[in-house]
Order: sequence, then C-alpha cells, then structure tokens
Amino acid sequence: QVQLVESGGGLVQPGGSLKLSCVTSGFVFRDYGMSWYRQRPGKEREYVATITVSGNSQYYANFVKGRFTISRDNAQSTLYLTMNNLKPMDTAVYFCHRPGTEPAWGQGTQVTVSL
Repeated sequence: QVQLVESGGGLVQPGGSLKLSCVTSGFVFRDYGMSWYRQRPGKEREYVATITVSGNSQYYANFVKGRFTISRDNAQSTLYLTMNNLKPMDTAVYFCHRPGTEPAWGQGTQVTVSL
C-alpha cells in the first residue's frame, strides 16, 4: 500500500522558516521524481517544486524560487521541503506528490504564516 505522510507544518511568523518532511512507503522511492504542491485557502491546488530521482535537479514555481529548497533522502524514502523567508501568502496545506500512471498524494500538512 502506497503511503505518503507529511509532517513539519505549523504556525510561523513572517520571515521565519519551516522544514516539511514526507515519509513514504509501499513503493520504490528512488525510482520516482517527487513533488510538493500546496493549496491556499479558497484556491486551487498549485505546484510548488519537483526533484528528480537522483536529487541532482530541482524545479520550482516562480513564487518560491530562492526561498524554498526541495531535497530527498533515498535511503530513508523521505522527501523534504525547506522553506525560508516565509510570507503570509505561503499559508496553505502542503502536499507531497508522487506523479506517474498511478499518482499518489499525502494527506497534507498545514502551514500558517502570521504574526
């Protein structure tokens, strides 16, 4: 059974940092590129970042470039998203995503950026 479990969200002040984790199981993690998405209140789910199977290449949405870093630990089957200089507009539920013919999603972790 494929499982993706996010954690690490919380309440942080503007300018602060958080590191999200996505622990996976039920598939060969190192065989898949992985992504993060987010859904802001009242908005559609949107793309945040992707990392290739080796971790050597990363791709980002323009609104997070220079602030967020996607990474992975293939030995631990875990995906990460390090978020710096957080802004109120980053308030959202963040989802881990495995693309492919049978895409999989985690349940999400809430990030709230507020004073």
